[in-house]
Amino acid sequence: MHTTVAFQGEKGAYSEEAIFHFFGENVQTMPCKSIRDVFKNCEARVVDYGVVPVENSIEGSVFETYDMFLSSSVKAVGEIILRIRHCLIALPDVSLSEVETVYSHPQALAQCRGYLQSLGVSVEVTYDTAGSVKMIKERGLRNAAAVASERAAEIYGMKILAKGIEDYGHNYTRFLVISVKEAQYTPNSKTSIIFSTAHKPGALYNALGAFARNGINLTKIESRPTRQRPWEYYFFVDFEGHQEDEHVKKALAELASYTSFIKVLGSYPRASTDLS
Repeated sequence: MHTTVAFQGEKGAYSEEAIFHFFGENVQTMPCKSIRDVFKNCEARVVDYGVVPVENSIEGSVFETYDMFLSSSVKAVGEIILRIRHCLIALPDVSLSEVETVYSHPQALAQCRGYLQSLGVSVEVTYDTAGSVKMIKERGLRNAAAVASERAAEIYGMKILAKGIEDYGHNYTRFLVISVKEAQYTPNSKTSIIFSTAHKPGALYNALGAFARNGINLTKIESRPTRQRPWEYYFFVDFEGHQEDEHVKKALAELASYTSFIKVLGSYPRASTDLS
């Protein structure tokens, strides 16, 4: 039996590339229309794991993923950092001068904004990078191109008009692996949590102080509206250490005294941070 892993997008999407990077090639991937569907398929045990994007080094956080973590029962069990190299892809007999419209996921279009503006083309948002390549092929769109991966061009038999079109060379996306089962303990771990505080002076300062007082390094903090009361927020925090480490246990216990809500999303092996 192959390990099955869900992802958002079509075959050739960067999320699928992240799956192969983490699990190796000997897995069965399951394309999903949305990030919500990835979470739902994991919760229902239709698949063993899911892989979802959480942030890009240029365009920032993927808010749909954070919002799904708030309501979902799945755990974060792994981390992937993938170098993103965008290509401009069209039908095999189309030249760059013929392209009038470029399709892709909004994050990919934003990461190539300067390049696309230099071409003087219009841009159209779609739900997926590789899905845009597939759509252009199926519809036979001659005046169109897509922003997607080199692998997507290979899968759909399309032509690469330009490679490395992202505006900044150090373009990385961080993904989390999700599952209904928690990851096994490893010493080189990160932990992700969500919490909210009372709406009063010093609340967030005191909450974050729990990490400083226990010698814990925060690697990420993101706020999202609670949607229950105006101007109140959930805070998504990643930090070094495992929830079973004694100093992490102490920090979480202290944090609980300063928060109105806290949820541990999971502890997982930390991905390599060699971004050369």
